[in-house]
Amino acid sequence: MSGSRALENENKAFVRHWFEEVWNQGREDLIDQFSTPEVPATGLGEGSHQTRSREVFKAFYRTLRGAFPDIHVTIEDTIAEGDKVVVRLSVQGTHTGNSLAPATGRNVTFAAVVIARIADGRIAEAWNSIDQLGILKQVGALPSDSGPDRFLTPRG
Repeated sequence: MSGSRALENENKAFVRHWFEEVWNQGREDLIDQFSTPEVPATGLGEGSHQTRSREVFKAFYRTLRGAFPDIHVTIEDTIAEGDKVVVRLSVQGTHTGNSLAPATGRNVTFAAVVIARIADGRIAEAWNSIDQLGILKQVGALPSDSGPDRFLTPRG
């Protein structure tokens, strides 16, 4: 196995370990160990601005885990090239916390795609695409449209 391929496999295993330990096991204490201090991250909040610290990521983490204490992330696909790993995720949880909206007890499912750049065994940069609109609709924070999907129904 070439050195590049070995590193890519190592990075894929690292990212799987991140999602299992930090997200599925609720190990917030490992965030500092798994990421660089000033880790740039895009796509965590509303909009696509970039954040630049673990503390902002921890706020995002606490908000999601606060809303869905039983959150479970399933990695559907993993692709690695060089120092980057791409994962396609399906995420499930029960909305029993109040951090996004008053708890509804609803089961929520949403998708996400994350690209992580790994350097020296840590997440050094991340790009996130999370179905935040779908989350907010499912927890009742935004109205759920009962009409046809605007993206799939041609108009005029």
